[in-house]
Amino acid sequence: MNKILSTPRRLVLALVAAGAIGALGATGAGLVGVVHGDARAATSLFAPAAQPASAASPASPAGAVAAPNFADITARNGAAVVNISVVGSSRAMGEDGDEAAARQGQQGVPGMDPNDPFFEFFRRFGVPGMPGMGQGQPQRDVPTRGEGSGFIVSSDGLILTNAHVVRGAKEVTVKLTDRREFSAKVLGADPKTDVAVLRIEAKNLPTVSLGKTADLRVGDWVLAIGSPFGFESSVTAGVVSAKGRTLPDDSFVPFLQTDVAINPGNSGGPLFNARGEVVGINSQIYSRSGGYQGVSFAIPIEVATRVQQQIVATGKVQHARLGVAVQEVNQAFADSFKLDRPEGALVSSVDKSGPAAKAGLEPGDVVRKIDGQPIVGSGDLPAFVGQALPGQKVTLEIWRNGEARTLSAVLGDASDKAAKVAKDKHDAGKGKLGLALRPLQPEEKQQIGVKDGLVVADAAGPAAEAGITQGDVLLSINGSPAGDIEAVRAAMAKAGKTVAVLIWRDGNRIFVPVRLG
Repeated sequence: MNKILSTPRRLVLALVAAGAIGALGATGAGLVGVVHGDARAATSLFAPAAQPASAASPASPAGAVAAPNFADITARNGAAVVNISVVGSSRAMGEDGDEAAARQGQQGVPGMDPNDPFFEFFRRFGVPGMPGMGQGQPQRDVPTRGEGSGFIVSSDGLILTNAHVVRGAKEVTVKLTDRREFSAKVLGADPKTDVAVLRIEAKNLPTVSLGKTADLRVGDWVLAIGSPFGFESSVTAGVVSAKGRTLPDDSFVPFLQTDVAINPGNSGGPLFNARGEVVGINSQIYSRSGGYQGVSFAIPIEVATRVQQQIVATGKVQHARLGVAVQEVNQAFADSFKLDRPEGALVSSVDKSGPAAKAGLEPGDVVRKIDGQPIVGSGDLPAFVGQALPGQKVTLEIWRNGEARTLSAVLGDASDKAAKVAKDKHDAGKGKLGLALRPLQPEEKQQIGVKDGLVVADAAGPAAEAGITQGDVLLSINGSPAGDIEAVRAAMAKAGKTVAVLIWRDGNRIFVPVRLG
C-alpha cells in the first residue's frame, strides 16, 4: 500500500490499493487483522430481508429516518462491481552496477550462515534497506502484483477504477462476481484525478446507475462494495462526513469524505448513495497507522465521468490552469484586508506569462468567486479550475485594497510546456531556505507595524525543518533586511552553514536558526 507520510502531524495519507509485492509474487497486505465494525453498520448489513408492511408492524418513532436497505442495494448492484488484479514489474535491487556493491551482494548477508536455506535468496535479491545487497546479479525485471476494485459503467465493458490501481501495469485481469475473468485494456489513466478507464471484451454486462453528488448531504448514508485485502464483494457502510475536501497534492479533486470502512483493495470501487446510485470512487484514507481509522475519501462521480468521456473520445485528459499559487485566508488576513469573514483564496504568487497575469490578477488579491461559485477555502479555486477545460472563459470576483473588483480570464492548458517551466521556476525560487515568498501589502505592513518584509507563502526544506511556516513574515536574514526577493538572495549568497532568520508571527518577533546543511 502506497503511503505518503505527513511529517508535522505524523499522519499517513494512504492510497488504498493493495501494494505491489516483489519477487515472492504475493498479494494482499501482509498480516490481516479482523476488526469488528460498529453496531450501526453491522445491524444494517446483516438485516433480514424486507417484509411487506402490515398492521402488526411497529410504527417508526416520530421524526426517525430508517436506514436504507443495504441488502437490496447490494443485490441490485453487486454484480457490476469487479475485482482487478494487476501484474507489473520493477527492477531487481541494486541498479547502479557498483563493483564493490556487486562483490558484497555475491557474498550474501553479512554474518549469515551460507548453509541457511534463505542465504541464496537474499544473495540474489537483497535485503530491503541494506545498501549493496542483491547488486551482484544482472538487472532484470521482478514481477509485482496488486489488487483493487472497479465497477462497470457500460454493458459493452467500460470499467472505472483508480489510476493508482493500474499504474505500471503490464497485465490487468478483471474478475466478475460470476467468477468469469477477462483480460482488460487500460484505455487511459489520469494521475491528476486518480481515475482510470478500462475495457473488457464482453457484452450484456450488468452496470451501475450514476447519481449526483449535488443531491448528497452531509450525514447521508453511503455504502461501498469492493475487495479489501482480496476479500471480493465485501460491503461496508457509513455516512457522508464532509463534501469538497482538498488533500495535499490532490488539488484537482473536491473529495467526498466518509466514515465508510476502506482498506487496501477497496481502491477504485464504487460509493453508493441510499438510492443505490454511484456517487463516488473510493480512493484514499487518512490514517495514523496506514489502516482504516474512520476517515475515507472518494472521488466525486462527476469528476470521474468527465475523465471517462475525454479518455473514450480522445485517449487523453485535459486540465485547465489559471497560473496562480494561493493560500488560506485566516482571521488575521481577513482583518488586515478588511474582509467581512475569513473566506476566499489569497493569491500568493502569479505566473507572469499565465492566464491570471493576463487577466490582471496580482499577489495579495483575494479571489472570492469564480463564475459565480463562492470560494470559501483556498482549495476551492484549484478544484474548480482543474475540472474546467482549457480555453474556457471565467469571471473572477476579487477583493483588492478594500474594494471588490471583477476580472475576466481565459484558462490555459495545464499540460503546456510553458506552464511546466513556470512551475519549475516557481519551485526553484524557494532557493536554499526552501521558502516561497510574496511582498507585504500596504495594509499588512500597517497591521503588523513593519516597513519591510516578505510573507511566507510556502515553506519546505531547511526552513520548514526549523519551524518556519506559511503565514510567517520574513524580516531579516543575518541582520540584513528582507525588503524584497533580491535582498534575500543577496543575504543567502553570503550565508554559511547556518543563518539567523528573524520572523514576525502572531505579534511577536522571533529569531529562528536555520541550518542549511
